[in-house]
Amino acid sequence: MRLPEREECLRMLAQMQMPDHILAHSELVCRVALLLTDGLLAAGLSLNRPLVDASALLHDITKPRSFKTGENHSRTGGEYLTDLGYPEVGHIVRQHVILDAYFAGDTPNEAEVVNYADKRVLHDRIVPLDDRMDYILARYAKTAEHKQWLLNVWEQTTLLEDRLFAYLTFEPAQLTDHLGRVVGPQA
Repeated sequence: MRLPEREECLRMLAQMQMPDHILAHSELVCRVALLLTDGLLAAGLSLNRPLVDASALLHDITKPRSFKTGENHSRTGGEYLTDLGYPEVGHIVRQHVILDAYFAGDTPNEAEVVNYADKRVLHDRIVPLDDRMDYILARYAKTAEHKQWLLNVWEQTTLLEDRLFAYLTFEPAQLTDHLGRVVGPQA
């Protein structure tokens, strides 16, 4: 598996003219994802930490241009990274908004970690799932049908939170308190 090093990830983000606020969001999502990964690894699960690191940092790689084009940034971000020779990263980036399958395996996987981490970060701060959902509904639910679809996805996200934290030694509300545990990228 070929993965971009952190310097390469940052170069790619710069090439896409990533605004500072989206970069700050991506860096915090990455820190949260690594914290969760470290906890899951300590609990004996098998996860690829460098894959989580790169995927979380790059999850919004095509978001800046999506503001102009209206493209689905999770899909095009996944395609972009796959085309660059990082198909595993692209696969996870494509799923950061909605997973292909919830609970596909017996234990959490890298895509679930990145997806959940993104749901806990609103702009550049960690928030409870309910606060993030309120923001998503206010910003994106344009029709009653779309609102119901988002609520169904959110039901799965709540179950995903329970699944992840069943292995961790702290509660979802303590996430911010534990961020200092993150040793560093791709350690």
